[in-house]
Amino acid sequence: MPPGTELRFKLPAMRILENEHNYLSYLMTEWHEIVLNFERGHYRLEEARDALKKLRQLLVEFIEPLKNHTDKEEKYFFPMLGHYIGYEQGPIVSIEEEHKEIDGYIGHFLHHTLQGMDNLSLERMTVIVRDAGEAFEVLTVHFVKEETVLFPMAEKVMKAVDEEKLYEQLNTLIV
Repeated sequence: MPPGTELRFKLPAMRILENEHNYLSYLMTEWHEIVLNFERGHYRLEEARDALKKLRQLLVEFIEPLKNHTDKEEKYFFPMLGHYIGYEQGPIVSIEEEHKEIDGYIGHFLHHTLQGMDNLSLERMTVIVRDAGEAFEVLTVHFVKEETVLFPMAEKVMKAVDEEKLYEQLNTLIV
């Protein structure tokens, strides 16, 4: 493993989720560079159209692993942790809301790039790309929250029997 990418958590289930965060973050860097180039005004019209098409392709490819990851969290991790810390309010609720927010930003971007990208102005493309930028920002903060609040909390409160069960449930691929 390259330096700085070592997994920090002890519980195998948390290590799975952390590793998935690392993979998703890697994928995010591929499309975030395009977002930054739009923000910095680095594209002329034709370059921007090509970049927008590439960004759309990368986000479409990103959706499946992201959805698989968030589905696992929502189906297994959050309910298991909620058993210990409560599920109706607190950090789990806000994290689940962020999942919806991320879906919304990506969905909005995809909706506006569904057809007719060849007729968009550079200014319009730049506005549309902001949704991808917002998704990146929310995802980045989201991963930090999970890794600094929820994962350590799980390691602290979960009983061994639940740790093992959660590991078995989460031990699936997201790609």
